[in-house]
Amino acid sequence: MQLNHTFEMKLPLKLIKYINLLIAGLYIFSSSFIHAGEQSIIPAGEFSQNKLDGWLPKKFVNETSYSLIKVDKNRVLKAVSQNSASGLIKKIRVDIKTHPFLNWSWKIENRLAGTFNEKQKSGDDYAARIYIVASGGITFWNTIALNYVWSKNSAKGETWPSAFAPENSVMIALRSSEAPISTWHWEKQNLRDDFKKLFDKEIQFIDAVVLMSDTDNTQKEVTVYYGDIYFSKQ
Repeated sequence: MQLNHTFEMKLPLKLIKYINLLIAGLYIFSSSFIHAGEQSIIPAGEFSQNKLDGWLPKKFVNETSYSLIKVDKNRVLKAVSQNSASGLIKKIRVDIKTHPFLNWSWKIENRLAGTFNEKQKSGDDYAARIYIVASGGITFWNTIALNYVWSKNSAKGETWPSAFAPENSVMIALRSSEAPISTWHWEKQNLRDDFKKLFDKEIQFIDAVVLMSDTDNTQKEVTVYYGDIYFSKQ
């Protein structure tokens, strides 16, 4: 997922982050397709099994540290971001007509400090976020993404266009400042419903899952833990 280097140098690094993720659709059609059949769940992140199979790093500004560790006797993915923005990307094509629900757990150890506007480019930092990308294929400008974020300054349930890719990417505050830190939270989102509600599109396939903890705008530090990620029928 590399842009032409000459092209990259002409763009702000934060914008490159979104372009890299969104134009992933140009390459995603070579990713594996999951033939689910009667399978009740489709694993994407099997961190509890000490696996990072298929997860590829993408560095944008400095490097967020990702590692598999044991927490409370369970193996999870730990992310530490110190003035950094880098993610883990997994190309996985899932039919969300049969498996519309995305499930995962996460917790943060500290909130991002300071006052900043997450809806502006200068404040586009989140302790934790999960992107779900639906590829536009050859028409890469039609690639769209849902961004489930742990927000600092937006209310739980609030949605807004991405500051860097407003036509292609929507932010959804699943957790906000009212959510307790150092506590596991379990999430379950209906992707078909969210794509329909936020993009007014009927989506059958998603093509990638992206994890990211980034603090490059606020230049702060945050520690986050991600549990297993999987798709389910119900």
